[in-house]
Amino acid sequence: MQVQQRVPLTRAALPAARLSMVQATPAEVGDAPPIRSVVNVDAGGVAARLYRDGDHDAMPVVLYAHGGGWVMGSVDTHDGLCRHLAAESGWAVLSVDYRLAPECPYPAAVDDMARALTWLRGPGAARHGLDPGRIAVAGDSAGGHLAAVTARRARDAGTRLVGQMLICPVIDPAADYPALDEYGLDREEMRFFWDAYAPPGVDRTQPDLDPLRADLTGLPPAVVITAELDLLSAEGERYAARLLAAGVPVTAARYQGLIHNFPRKLALFDAAHVALAQLAAALNRW
Repeated sequence: MQVQQRVPLTRAALPAARLSMVQATPAEVGDAPPIRSVVNVDAGGVAARLYRDGDHDAMPVVLYAHGGGWVMGSVDTHDGLCRHLAAESGWAVLSVDYRLAPECPYPAAVDDMARALTWLRGPGAARHGLDPGRIAVAGDSAGGHLAAVTARRARDAGTRLVGQMLICPVIDPAADYPALDEYGLDREEMRFFWDAYAPPGVDRTQPDLDPLRADLTGLPPAVVITAELDLLSAEGERYAARLLAAGVPVTAARYQGLIHNFPRKLALFDAAHVALAQLAAALNRW
């Protein structure tokens, strides 16, 4: 499906782009299912929102990083997706309102994810009836990048996560993209996102920024979802292949005829519900 190309993104245009994402969300996501509990929490000094659709103790939990090129998006723009995921999977979801670039460039966002994970494994689990031994990490687009890096950082720190779910993830800072600009996300936007998050002068070859260069052995099982008409699909699929070569169990699914980050657009694409069911099924295997 071809969609309208957006106005080129610049730093001056960023406030309007952030507002546009918020305003577009209801039409893209649609109505969310009612769930038992949604509460805003302080996750170790990081703002977050916790979703639960059950009342039993020791509930497994997904640590979620929203998309938006590291420069936009919030727990509000991804509220519907997180509600759906909690309702369909039976897992709690902690959506992290990490600091945004360019005001707070790397490593602010991934450090916020690490702080939220530490909180989840300690006081958060005890306070909210969560299982600190069953934590998965997930994210879409730039949030997929944060999820991948968080999984690797957790392994390096000796923390066991049960899985990682990467939805149309940003992976490769080389920014060598195919010409698919007419399908929404375009090459100039991606270059803007990278320059905002990891400004010139930052070493983009380090594993925190280029997961393809990291040691991937011992990482948790992964689900990697890509879309045929997404300029990020090739790098997501390369990362899935690298994980598999490192001995990581991987489920990789390319959705044909779909655009970047379609799983968030539950009101627009039937395939979004299929992808969500795939994610929920993976969680219930873990």
